[in-house]
Amino acid sequence: MKLSKLTVFFVLFSLFATYIGNAQAVSPSPQQIEQFKKLPKAQQEAIAQKYGIDLNSLNKQGKKQDVSSELESTVQPREKDNEFAQDSEEDKYKPKLEELKPFGYELFAGEPMSFSPVELAAIPDTYLLGVGDTVKVNLYGKSNKEYEVQIDSSGRLAIPDLSPLYVIGMSFKELKGLISNKISTEMIGVQAYISMGELNSMRIMVVGEAYKPGSYTVSPLATVTHALFVSGGVSDNGSLRHVQVKRAGKLITTFDLYDLLLFGDSSDDIVLKPGDVVFIPPAEKKIKIKGEVNRQAIFELKETDTLDSLLAMSGGLKASANKSKVVVSRYNGDGKRITLNFDFTKKSSYKPMNGDEISVHAASARLQNTVTLIGAVTNPGHYEWHKGKTLKDVFKSPREDLLPIADFGYSLIIREVNFKGDIEIQQFSLQDIFDSKDENIELYSNDTIVVFSRYQLREEERQLLDDMAYSEEQLKLRDNIKLWEQFERDEFLKFIGLKEDELFELDEDIELITSIDALFQEPEDTKEEDLAVFSRSKLLAPILKKLERQATPTHPSKLFAVNGRVKFPGVYPLPENADFKSAVQAAGGFLEAAYLKKVELTRVQNSDSKLVEHLQFDGLHELENSTIKLTSKDTINVFPTPNWQERLQVKVVGEVKFPGIYTIKRGETLDSLLKRAGGFSEYAHKDAAIFTRESIKRKETSQLQRLTQELRRDIITNTFQKSRTANTSLPYEDMDQILKDLSKVEALGRLVINLDKSSTQELQLEDGDALYIPAIQDSVSVIGEVNLAATHLFDASKSVEDYIRASGGLKQKADDERIYIIKANGSVELPSQSSWFAVNNAASQLAPGDTIVVPLDSQHIDNLTLWSTATQIVYQLGLAAASIARLTD
Repeated sequence: MKLSKLTVFFVLFSLFATYIGNAQAVSPSPQQIEQFKKLPKAQQEAIAQKYGIDLNSLNKQGKKQDVSSELESTVQPREKDNEFAQDSEEDKYKPKLEELKPFGYELFAGEPMSFSPVELAAIPDTYLLGVGDTVKVNLYGKSNKEYEVQIDSSGRLAIPDLSPLYVIGMSFKELKGLISNKISTEMIGVQAYISMGELNSMRIMVVGEAYKPGSYTVSPLATVTHALFVSGGVSDNGSLRHVQVKRAGKLITTFDLYDLLLFGDSSDDIVLKPGDVVFIPPAEKKIKIKGEVNRQAIFELKETDTLDSLLAMSGGLKASANKSKVVVSRYNGDGKRITLNFDFTKKSSYKPMNGDEISVHAASARLQNTVTLIGAVTNPGHYEWHKGKTLKDVFKSPREDLLPIADFGYSLIIREVNFKGDIEIQQFSLQDIFDSKDENIELYSNDTIVVFSRYQLREEERQLLDDMAYSEEQLKLRDNIKLWEQFERDEFLKFIGLKEDELFELDEDIELITSIDALFQEPEDTKEEDLAVFSRSKLLAPILKKLERQATPTHPSKLFAVNGRVKFPGVYPLPENADFKSAVQAAGGFLEAAYLKKVELTRVQNSDSKLVEHLQFDGLHELENSTIKLTSKDTINVFPTPNWQERLQVKVVGEVKFPGIYTIKRGETLDSLLKRAGGFSEYAHKDAAIFTRESIKRKETSQLQRLTQELRRDIITNTFQKSRTANTSLPYEDMDQILKDLSKVEALGRLVINLDKSSTQELQLEDGDALYIPAIQDSVSVIGEVNLAATHLFDASKSVEDYIRASGGLKQKADDERIYIIKANGSVELPSQSSWFAVNNAASQLAPGDTIVVPLDSQHIDNLTLWSTATQIVYQLGLAAASIARLTD
């Protein structure tokens, strides 16, 4: 986590004032705090512990501003969310169960609302006319007139120019027929169009378990559902399945709202009449349904309900439901809660009862009767399994079923052997399957087949696929590798029983071992992301982890190792009936340098771990006869052919007659190499020769990294120890610049040599060695804490003091007691044993190509003894690199 400089400054200021004595607080600069942040976590904790600093408080302070800004940008929680926020810290992280809600109540829930769709709704022909209703009459023909008349309290309708009509109790259809006949007989040549105008409202009663029971004025077209809306719906105790309509004390109809909500049937939603009473009785029976159903809720139960009707209420079972093991919790006759299991595939097995709680659990998501294919195949995934299915049924054509990168010599079958998920391994060769040389292996249900790539690096795979992909179909085939990252890895880990973070732990262990051995082994430049997608390293990691976990004292982990001259040395799962041949196939085969007449097998007796047995055998004979069977933790070591050598190359650059790259043999010396290069030219400066070696370069790189970390740690430690009033520290810019220089300097691996000495001439060469012979130099350089770093012509009469004086003299921060000379060959000498002013033999020490270094006075940087070492390394490496650059340009 990165902290803002200002926040860290104030936090550290307050902490230092508390914990450092003499009431003098440290006031480190933001730059110094930045150095503290660059320290490894372990060193930060060590310094914090020494000075009593709480790193957690620093983290909290650093997060404070960010958290507040995030809170300001979030949406304000609802009232229920605020209640949750007030829970205790423990309750906050407890799982919250989803509370079931009664079904259907939310449709009518809310405050009472008016409902009057009179002006827009179509008036049905069955509508019965009442007092106060308005009728519109449009006349057309010989006379065009429009009348809007209202039915009076006597039930009569008085249309102008016509005698009054008694219409109360008539239907709208009867009214239209009556008026049309009346006009046609009394007004010759005139026709009429009759419609309803404003309807007079009516009053009804909604009683019982309504949200707000009472008397309501509604439209004469209102139905039972309208009555529920205007009364605010049904209370939590009310029944949705027995809503009654009573008229003059008689039951007119009973409306089951589930018919409307579940099936859209509104046939019982009758039109109310003035004075009707809508009665909502309490719900007597309820049942809960949860789990793998499409609608989880609390439902009201009727006596006629069956399992089919319950499933209809819940929207049916999901495809993932375990129908044969449904759990029902109910009250028995003694009032105790019991649990029963029912098979819902048999509909007659369950009869609903009041208070039942039905839990439909999910069936196992694990695939059955399936064979899973992963790795370097054209179509990875799950395939149907049937009894008698074999590998030949899976792999029929090498070109159609496998990617071009597939390894035909090594593939695995992973098979579960018990209910705990333990696995066993079977190994097979695709080449033998296609050639019909191997016994056709029968597959079991849920087997996983793993096909590896014959390449270890991703770049090798990609290059081959790019070269092979010409058509659009082949390009799509190549993209199948990318899909594996998302699909096959997750599925495979799920089958093995591992999680992604557990694999990361395994990878971290491997990385740690590699870093410890870095100084003693060949450098390992391969990173995780550089490995081929289907390489052994990637695909085998979860398998090995699983085999390690399932091991017991009586059943040791089924693993073996192959080392030495094979393509892919490492640890492999031990298959059934493993022998030397299967081990060689697992390791990718032999390298050219393998010596097969003598192969060694190391075996640890499980009964006594101290008993180790070494068996040596003829590898060629064992490949043919397979007399030795491998057991757990066997290690096979394939030795190199005696005196075998790979192609060893060294480089000679500069003033020799024939510079270039030379192939050498083991044991060849530097003197022999110089003779092959034709010896030195007349311009060669032998004393300034530079010799580099790769093994030394690796050690120097490690030293530079360690030195940088130690310097950064010491800077922070000294900053904590000094008072803020002290003014003896080197400016941060100078310290930071040296650290940056150290981090940028590339190690050369220089070995100091003297070509005139026999010990140098007899130096045995290694692969990657390089010899640089510069031309004769006639100059001496002065660098470091001088006013003007410069290069001067060599003068044998001049001393070290003379050259420094010619460079402007020493700076204030120069250490005049530790001036040293870097000789042209890379060695370091001091001008004299006492002071550099004593120059009795100083002039004789200097030679062309030498460099005088004036280091920094460590007193200016809080007595950090590492600084002199750091500057010396920087200067030496920089000079050597510059000399090599001039030769190779």
